[in-house]
Amino acid sequence: MYTYYDLLQQIRKYGSFIYTGNKELDLALIQEEVKALKTNGLLSSKEYRQAMAIILKEKNAEM
Repeated sequence: MYTYYDLLQQIRKYGSFIYTGNKELDLALIQEEVKALKTNGLLSSKEYRQAMAIILKEKNAEM
């Protein structure tokens, strides 16, 4: 998982489709979904760290 698109594809594997039309809100919802996937053991620690880094990068790009 290296890009925002890869992250979206990863969470779609688990049935989550997130699109609100507002990227800032999308990122907040994706972050919550990633945390839930990690809590439920569906993401490894490495995948979780990569996902959070992608989210942070996208949030910084929005500023």
